[in-house]
Formats: sequence, structure tokens, C-alpha cells
Amino acid sequence: KKKFLLLTYPARYATIVMQHVLYINYLKEGFPMPPAARITKEMILNTVLDITREAGFEAVNARSIAGRLQCSTRPIFTCYNSMEELKAGFLDFAYDFYSQYVADYSASIKVSPCLLLPLSYIEFARDETNLFKLLFIKDMDLDMAEAMDFYREKGNEKKAGIFSEAIGVEPERAKEIFLDLFLYSHGMAVLTATKKLSLDRNAAEKMLSKLLSALVRQEKPDWELPGA
Repeated sequence: KKKFLLLTYPARYATIVMQHVLYINYLKEGFPMPPAARITKEMILNTVLDITREAGFEAVNARSIAGRLQCSTRPIFTCYNSMEELKAGFLDFAYDFYSQYVADYSASIKVSPCLLLPLSYIEFARDETNLFKLLFIKDMDLDMAEAMDFYREKGNEKKAGIFSEAIGVEPERAKEIFLDLFLYSHGMAVLTATKKLSLDRNAAEKMLSKLLSALVRQEKPDWELPGA
């Protein structure tokens, strides 16, 4: 055993010395060592987005992120103090992704402005099921002790105002109709995300149109759904 140690230690020492010699020669030639790849928050968030879209947010952890980025877990906790902090940042990031999805949907599909939000919501549930479940089922920031608590959520009041102008109904009544339309489309979207309902866009649009027309015509009997 002692003889083995005497043979191996000098060999290891020689390897270390050789590495230092090569490094010094490398610097003398004027070529600095290449910097280590820097892991940024954006890289982490995009990686979490990829994992979530493919396997659901349940598959997201420090190791799965590090595996995709081919690094240790240390850079992740340099950017974030905890996985809870990372999740909070990712929810905002994922909602921005959803908002861009709606914008792209609006640009690519001819649909009445009145039905843009509910139709894109249902399509998002079908196309991005795992993100939909995270944003609008598991971590939906909505606590409705009463129906109109819906408007305590940031942005819903503004959306209802735009909707009011689109359907030509006074704001307070439009808020009630907008909420009814949301609850109906949310049910359709959840059933779609959980594979309990399968509708193409035309079928979903027809169902939403019938509901919206019935609600608005209580106020304006001759109302017709505005075109795209």
C-alpha cells in the first residue's frame, strides 16, 4: 500500500504542475482564459418556461433547471434566494407569455373584438395546457367571495370598460355581462385543459356568440355581434 502511494502521488503532482505550466504559457501568449458562462435570470425563466410547457410546473426544481442549463444549482440561487421567489418571478413571466399569445391570436385570427378574450383563453387552454393549469387553475390570483369581486383583480375593470364600448352597453351592465361571459368561457377552458371537452374554434365561437347575444339583447333587442 505504501509503495502504491509513492508511485501515484508523484504522478498526480506532475499532472498538476503540467497544468500550471500550460496555463502560464497560455497567458504569456496573450490569450486570456475564456470566461465561464454566466447564468442570467432570463435564461432561468426561459428554462422554467420550457419545462413547464413540456411537463408541467411540478417538474420544475433546482436540479431540473440546472440540468437544462448544464450548470450546478449554485447560479440559480445566486439569482434567486429561494424557489418560492423564483416561482413568483416566473408567474409574472408566464403571464407575459400569455398576453403575447393573445396579441398574436388577435393578429392572426379574424374574430369579433367582443369574443377575442374568451376565444383566445379557450385556445390557450388547448395549446398551452400546462401553462393554463398553472396560471388559471392552480395559482389563479382570484378570490371571489361575491361575483363582483372579480373586479378586484388587476386589469379586469379596464377590460370590462373596453368591452362596454365594443357592445354599446352602459358600463355597469356591461360589467355584469363581461363577468357572465368570463365564467362561461372559464368553464369551457378548464374542461378543455382537463381533456373533458374538445371543441374546434368555430364550435366554441358559435357557443360564445349565442350566450353573448342573449345577454346583450336583454338590454338592446336588435343587437348584432360586431364583425372582426
